[in-house]
Amino acid sequence: MPLLLKLADILTQIGVLLFSVILHEVAHGAAAARCGDGTAREAGRLTFNPIPHIDPMGTVILPALLAVTHSPVLFGWAKPVPINPWRFRKPRRDLAIVGAAGPLSNLAVAGLSAALFRLLLPWAGLGHPLTRLLLFAVVINTVLALFNLIPIPPLDGSRLVVGLLPPRFATAFLKLERFGLAMIVLLLFFGLNERILRPAVRTVLGWLLG
Repeated sequence: MPLLLKLADILTQIGVLLFSVILHEVAHGAAAARCGDGTAREAGRLTFNPIPHIDPMGTVILPALLAVTHSPVLFGWAKPVPINPWRFRKPRRDLAIVGAAGPLSNLAVAGLSAALFRLLLPWAGLGHPLTRLLLFAVVINTVLALFNLIPIPPLDGSRLVVGLLPPRFATAFLKLERFGLAMIVLLLFFGLNERILRPAVRTVLGWLLG
């Protein structure tokens, strides 16, 4: 691949990733506001201005490392929007709604991008910048959505679990959050990516891209 084309792909993926992780967090904040918690809005986080959302590791360092090491897809995260479940009208239900909002926003972008990609591909080809942007949007948003649906605190899937569990079990489950990062790292080490996440991503991409 020519150097300029490779650089253009990297910059395009970084741009798509930045938009996607910010959309993910804005969706959480907007859902929380609809459920009665305006904490994110009050903190100035319901904005697509990237500055308030930047997390040094997840938004800058990790994507840069993945780009430099020629990862097939970039991954990262934005600074989580603040929420206060005590302000929710129905805390357990609304926590699940807020948790689902982020991955659903990414799946919506993936679905729309896939539809546009399939329309554009026959006449523009895969080499067209817009075609490639749409393909990157499908892949990156699918990965973000499925990874965040893993039911381990603090990932969004854990909020869905809390909404389904009886209160005493939900409280105990949330206490796992202090070990969440270590659990995710261990699961990745023991094959979460290869055995579950990557096959799930391939399946969803197959549905979206045909």
